[in-house]
Amino acid sequence: MPVKHAIWTVDASPQPLSITRLPSEAFLEEMIINRPDILSGEWMLIGQQVHTGFGGRIDLLAIAPDASLILIELKRDRTPRECVAQALDYAAWVDQLTPERIAQIYQRFSGGLDLSQAFKSRFGEELDEEALNGSHQIILVAAALDDSTERIIGYLNARDIAINVIFFQVFQSGQQQLLSRAWLIDPGETQVNVASSVSRSGEKEPWNGEFYVSYGHRSWEDARRYGFISGGGGSWYSQTLRVLSPGDRVWVKIPKTGYVGVGVVAEEAQAIDDFMVDAPAGRKRFLELASDPGRYNLFADDPEKAEYMVRVDWSQTVPEEKAFNEIGLFGNQNTVCQPTTPKWRHTVERLKTVFEKWNG
Repeated sequence: MPVKHAIWTVDASPQPLSITRLPSEAFLEEMIINRPDILSGEWMLIGQQVHTGFGGRIDLLAIAPDASLILIELKRDRTPRECVAQALDYAAWVDQLTPERIAQIYQRFSGGLDLSQAFKSRFGEELDEEALNGSHQIILVAAALDDSTERIIGYLNARDIAINVIFFQVFQSGQQQLLSRAWLIDPGETQVNVASSVSRSGEKEPWNGEFYVSYGHRSWEDARRYGFISGGGGSWYSQTLRVLSPGDRVWVKIPKTGYVGVGVVAEEAQAIDDFMVDAPAGRKRFLELASDPGRYNLFADDPEKAEYMVRVDWSQTVPEEKAFNEIGLFGNQNTVCQPTTPKWRHTVERLKTVFEKWNG
């Protein structure tokens, strides 16, 4: 179903604003360069008009906090299905980019800056060269889609090809133009597809039904005591929590530390303001009991950056200092993902020998 935008004035007699258009794709591109959060506040732009070597140019290239890449194609007007084929062709080229080549692309875009340093500054984490471009997604930016293109994108996304559309519509309000944005597919679904995609070796197998969870920069003891996992500080870190449903099993890893617990989801994700836990004095808001309430309160009123919680019935946990880690275990910076690599199957099989109460 086509996505339609409308903006109305707020007064006693609301009036719709008239739809207009930007002067060119180049103008929209420059707007995004100046304010990348027009697309997403969770990405860092690393390239503009990137030559593919076979006659094409990628409009924009970005990187996500997990070092996956985002290929962005801008289309000011309706997007024919041929644009999807073009984007897939570009994606095949992006898939082959080496860390060295990506660093060169960023140097040209930034005027000589170092990608590793920029990544650290933007995301607060060291850039893992092994994870760099381990997966990617395609984003088409358009005012509208024809039915054929929408069907193709839905088909690809349903089969774990990470492709999505951001719709931009321009409205006229007096002398001022206003820009609105909407996604064709929940960006959390596309992000999960990216995190679950095949490894560089091309190895893939059916998902084993077990969820991976990355739990970092938070009190693990709070999570153990009150029964939850969480993510926040930006939609990229929280939106994948929505793929979890009651009854799902989760294996929790603290980044750079190791696996610390396994449990079963009890409730769907909810905002931290609404999250209640059991305490000796009775049922309380978690914010009243958190060991670091200031960290959570910082963005509690911002739906984009607020912490979101998923209640978990723990089967078995260990303190952070007793985390289990060894060479060959799966890791990913996405808060939740459904890995489809043999490495994840091996990891779960190994963890079930360490966390013996995993099914208890």
